[in-house]
Amino acid sequence: MIIFVPNEHSEAESRVSATPMSVKKLIKLGYDVTIESQCGQAASFTDTAFANAGARIVDQSTGWSSADIVAKVTPPNSNDVARMKPHSVLVGFVWPAKNSEIVGALAAKNISALAMDCVPRISRAQKLDALSSMANIAGYRAVVESANAFGSFFTGQITAAGKVPPAKVMVIGAGVAGLSAIGTARSLGAIVRAFDTRPAVKDQVKSMGAEFLELIVPDDEGGEGTGGYAKEMSPAFIKAEMELFAQQAREVDIIITTALIPGKPAPKLITAEMVHSMKCGSVIVDLAAEQGGNCELTQPGKKYTTDNGVTIIGYSDLPSRLPTQSSTLYANNIVNLLTDLTPNKDGLIAFNMEDQVVRGTLVTHDGKVTWPPPAITAPPPPKPSSAKAIAKPSQEVKAGWMSNPVISLLVFVSVIAIVFFVGKFLPADFVSHLTVFVLACFIGWQVVWNVTPALHTPLMSVTNAISGIIVIGGIMQMGPTWYSVPSLLAALAVLIATINIAGGFLVTQRMLSMFRKQG
Repeated sequence: MIIFVPNEHSEAESRVSATPMSVKKLIKLGYDVTIESQCGQAASFTDTAFANAGARIVDQSTGWSSADIVAKVTPPNSNDVARMKPHSVLVGFVWPAKNSEIVGALAAKNISALAMDCVPRISRAQKLDALSSMANIAGYRAVVESANAFGSFFTGQITAAGKVPPAKVMVIGAGVAGLSAIGTARSLGAIVRAFDTRPAVKDQVKSMGAEFLELIVPDDEGGEGTGGYAKEMSPAFIKAEMELFAQQAREVDIIITTALIPGKPAPKLITAEMVHSMKCGSVIVDLAAEQGGNCELTQPGKKYTTDNGVTIIGYSDLPSRLPTQSSTLYANNIVNLLTDLTPNKDGLIAFNMEDQVVRGTLVTHDGKVTWPPPAITAPPPPKPSSAKAIAKPSQEVKAGWMSNPVISLLVFVSVIAIVFFVGKFLPADFVSHLTVFVLACFIGWQVVWNVTPALHTPLMSVTNAISGIIVIGGIMQMGPTWYSVPSLLAALAVLIATINIAGGFLVTQRMLSMFRKQG
């Protein structure tokens, strides 16, 4: 099958859905790759680089007419659908909730559309999650844009000319974009505060060195929605939230908003009154501008300054402002998707409708609109009966012969007698060595006995250090007469420890090979 990478029809779009590196990977999967001339120019990928990677450079008409698979960034328009072959495949952003007419046209032409914005947010699909890839870049770029508009340093400085206080940044929403903005602002030296309706992200925010702004809410007022997004909150929560934002707006220098609820307009979190209360020179970067914005005064796609000197940035193309990096990550997402769809590496797509990732990503297939997909069902919790079955044997083991008081008394008396005999009749040096030996055996037994069975294999590789000490001690104990008992015991210790070291290295090698990427 032939994959075609076209120029994006939007002049503001600088990204491209393939890179020379991704082309090589697609060819290894058995695909032929064609690239529209100059489509990667804005992202610093030349036609020569694509050609050297194995792609064919074609004109627009040839590419569209011969393509079995079209890989795009922006959603297709009616002209794109008209140029695609029936029974072909589209890979790219679709946004089916907003583009129902385009989705219907794709289904009418029997085009299978794989929407990169519909990839299920489950652990197995993280490598395909283009939304997270782009949100990561958007969060980083938001800080860069705010630094460009802000009239001072992010980090505090004390110079001969005077003291410069650090910038105070508030990030609303601690999703992928929010966490990226937090990390970037912190790395520049700013004081960062973050707010999110989901208490679960508190530890993530604090681990990045930011302060988490909390609200006291009822236990059932968690903000965790489906797919890792926030949900809509109650009026009482929103009132407390707005009071918090009003207070912070008067204190901070930069506000970065990332709050979005799937399928709904962006919630208005920064009112005009809050903007007017901010200091002159402050900056607001609204990452939700494309969905209407979190700030009442945001103008989508524009950057302007209010009457009181607050700069509001409502760019909706932040990932496209870092075209090389965003194209690389997006192309990798597409390669990972096609890798899963091409299990035989023969250049033929196989749609497994039983696969949750494939089913969730498919918007149209076999002439039908398949969006929205069925809800993903969580695996059932483990049965409590198994835990009880495991607990019983452990109790039986504990209730063994040691529970017999007569036997316990005999063992205790025997130990006392042995200790008395050793202390009374044997040399003092022997007693001290025996004490160390017994303690070492006891401590070693306890350490190994209390290790979880799953960690026994890594423990074997760690014991190389102990075995090395044994080898050195054994060598030092070897005397000139090899046939003496101490020399024989020392040689035996060296032999066993050497075997243990060799086995430890082999175990470690096998453990490391488990984490190496197989070619």
